[in-house]
Amino acid sequence: MTQVLDLVGIFVFALSGALVGVRRRLDVVGMAVLASMTALGGGILRDLILNVTPAAFYSVGYVVTPLAATVIVFFWHPHVERVMPVVNVFDAAGLGLFCAVGTAKAMSHGLSPLHATLLGVITAVGGGVLRDVLAGQIPTLLHDRQFYAVPAMLGSAVMAMLSVMDLHGWPATLAAAVLAFCLRIAAMWFRFQAPLARGVSPQE
Repeated sequence: MTQVLDLVGIFVFALSGALVGVRRRLDVVGMAVLASMTALGGGILRDLILNVTPAAFYSVGYVVTPLAATVIVFFWHPHVERVMPVVNVFDAAGLGLFCAVGTAKAMSHGLSPLHATLLGVITAVGGGVLRDVLAGQIPTLLHDRQFYAVPAMLGSAVMAMLSVMDLHGWPATLAAAVLAFCLRIAAMWFRFQAPLARGVSPQE
């Protein structure tokens, strides 16, 4: 079940990456690269830090899923753009799942709660950072005006605390993932934004 949810998260992240490729007027190869980096980049970074073989290098599904998303966006990107509100809901679910799973995996490898939390955030948002760098954009993580990294950080922190309390397995993962998901949905609904430095206006 966890792998199925993982692939769903990879798929929606890949859709967003491929759409960035369309907006940047990249060809199909560029779209596929952005889709793959968005979907798999965070998990690959996490596994390399943990010194384990990334799942993307031994599971066919992790490679095929971003390519399938690329094909869909290549042919039907206007339709995908129209259903982006629905895609954003699944994206929020992927954010929650990735931050929780990433933190749990880090804790299982002996990292401290603080470092596991950071690695959980990397798992959730690392792919987006790689996507933005490759697309020639300032990573959204550096100007979190969409309140994206904060839900991942809180979800990861809760996952780390649950692990410290010896609460493991899918109930703990689900609790942390749902928290991050709900915070992200609330941020989209109520238009929450991270604060700028004092005296700096949003237009600057």
